[in-house]
Amino acid sequence: MFKYLIRVTGALGLGLTLTQQARAISIEHDMERAQLATVLRQLDAIERHAESSAALSHQIAARYHFDYLRLREDIQRIRTGVQDYLTPQRAQPRDPAAMLGEYIGEVDTP
Repeated sequence: MFKYLIRVTGALGLGLTLTQQARAISIEHDMERAQLATVLRQLDAIERHAESSAALSHQIAARYHFDYLRLREDIQRIRTGVQDYLTPQRAQPRDPAAMLGEYIGEVDTP
């Protein structure tokens, strides 16, 4: 009888441990989703700032310019990746396109 009681107690303890781990994983998943939603809001803010800076850059005559179009494309690529992760179409979302990353360009002088 004592061995049976130990087995039952051990099984209950294991079940309780697994339940606690599942809750911890769920909480971490919810925290990750909240943080990624924050990333999306920050990308929106960056895009708004970049658009207003792009409007100002057309008024400045300089040899080098910041490539706002390329920045906008990279922001959209990041946004799409985050959104695909948050609402997956398949098991593992992936974006095979590489980031461009070069934002400085030389202005052609006539």
